[in-house]
Amino acid sequence: MKWYKVPDVENSDKPFIKKVKAGGKNICLIGYEGELFALSAKCPHAGGDLSAGWCKDKKLVCPVHRFSYNLNTGKGSEGQNDYVDVFPVEVKKDGVYIGIEGFWERIKKGFS
Repeated sequence: MKWYKVPDVENSDKPFIKKVKAGGKNICLIGYEGELFALSAKCPHAGGDLSAGWCKDKKLVCPVHRFSYNLNTGKGSEGQNDYVDVFPVEVKKDGVYIGIEGFWERIKKGFS
């Protein structure tokens, strides 16, 4: 896994949603209830920009059709049958980092 430093993000208790780029991917970085979460920024249902959405009940809500995704797992709400990718977030002394698995790492994991 490769870790990418996210510029211009401070770890604070204030809620926020911000679209960032890490490892060539658009990622929605979310500060919610004192925790940091990273999910894919594109809604799989209609392609909406999830960073323009909001959080409710520990879920990220898409601004297009109100589909929602669990902040921990990326799993869509009941009946949606979809998900968004989630990424690990690490706070270090020098900033916030997002972990991205490479293609071959994901393939190997599938055979474990």
